[in-house]
Amino acid sequence: MAPPRCLCAICTCGRHRCPHKPTRIYDNGQQPCLTTEYVEKYPKYSNISPARSLKPKQEYQVHRGKMEGITTFKSDYLPYDTMRRPFRVQEEYKPKTGERELGTTYQKDYNAHKIQPVTLVRPLERKHTMGGKLDTIPTYQDDYRSWEVQRREPSKVDHIYHPPTEKFGNSTTFQDDFAPRELNPRQSYKPPCVAKLSDVPFDSTTSHRTSYIAHQLAPKFVKSKEEYRPNNQPFEDLTTHRNDFKGLAGPLAKSCKPENAKVISNAHFNGVTEFQDRFQPWLVSLPEVRKTKEYIPPLGSMDFNSTSHLDYVKHEISPAVPIRPISNTRITNAPFQGNTTMKEDFKAWDICQQEIIKKQQEIPKPTGKFYDLTTFKSHYIPHQIIPVQSFKPVHVILPNLAHFQDETMYRTEYTLKKQEICPANYPSPPGYVYINTDSHGHKFFRQLTPEFSELNSNQIPKEVAVVS
Repeated sequence: MAPPRCLCAICTCGRHRCPHKPTRIYDNGQQPCLTTEYVEKYPKYSNISPARSLKPKQEYQVHRGKMEGITTFKSDYLPYDTMRRPFRVQEEYKPKTGERELGTTYQKDYNAHKIQPVTLVRPLERKHTMGGKLDTIPTYQDDYRSWEVQRREPSKVDHIYHPPTEKFGNSTTFQDDFAPRELNPRQSYKPPCVAKLSDVPFDSTTSHRTSYIAHQLAPKFVKSKEEYRPNNQPFEDLTTHRNDFKGLAGPLAKSCKPENAKVISNAHFNGVTEFQDRFQPWLVSLPEVRKTKEYIPPLGSMDFNSTSHLDYVKHEISPAVPIRPISNTRITNAPFQGNTTMKEDFKAWDICQQEIIKKQQEIPKPTGKFYDLTTFKSHYIPHQIIPVQSFKPVHVILPNLAHFQDETMYRTEYTLKKQEICPANYPSPPGYVYINTDSHGHKFFRQLTPEFSELNSNQIPKEVAVVS
């Protein structure tokens, strides 16, 4: 039995719709309705025009006022008389006399403290061992059951290509309608791109050549090289490490490595593993051995002398004596002294950020009126511009006396088809029986089978109203 269909679904032209009623929230129809409460209750306004755009048009607006050649730089800038910066003569270097004090505030103010070695807080290592054998079955292996699955046969149909026997000889509309004609290129009126030489001699004088005045430079100050004077005092090579270090022998570091305790069991060792139980040996063929070719020595005697062996001269050289000192390891039981010169002498001090030193401005600001006449303004000569004559040909359509062929493939191959009448255009659609109307206003009809179409033709109600 065919499912019921709405009048909107029976329509084939797209112009017939069911009359919609106000929506009901708690009523579920047989088909969803696309209308909403907002669409039904929204008031329509017909005499209101859309909002006018205030965006300005992108058009070039010509300024009709007179342009003045005065800029903000010309009006605000005041020229000043500049003075030449005085040359600073470099002073001669004179070394300071006297001895240098190498003492620091760390050595004077820092108080040394006795420090004891830090005790370890690391807990002892505990081992949890169990002597029982682990024999468990995972949940995946216990719950999973393998099934015998048969392979599904493919349902693909083999399409075998059969080439056509007749030759393709259909010509296109372009080949039938196009007639090749000889092309007549137009004459070019473009002037030749050749540079015009001037008869006036080239004036190479510039403002730099006319205004530049060469001045003689002062001799450069050269510092005389100071003669090296060796010091008469002997070199004092005593460092703070040699002065402060006391060779006290400390105890050796204790090893934190755990003891290597062997796990001994009296049970009999079973050498059977899961891999040995489940592994099935397979017969494997031995690899094919490839026979090597027999070595045939070359004929004649071989000369083993080389250029290095013939030209090398052997010299008697004594072995190098090692300079490494002999290590004298001393083991003492005295405690290790961890004090260093850095710990004894260093002390943190509060540091304040130094203020920025600003240099005073030496060049004074200029005064007076600015003379804005440039070389371009003084040497420029305006000339009258003569527009260039256009040699572009006039765009005129040439008439053609040949007959225009307006036949197309659509006109020659189009076949007129019969227009079908929409079944929803009738008061009662033929072949359908009215059932009911839901709360949304949709009218449902059921399509009749060919056997009962003639018997139930008289039972179709004639009062069905169709709204188009």
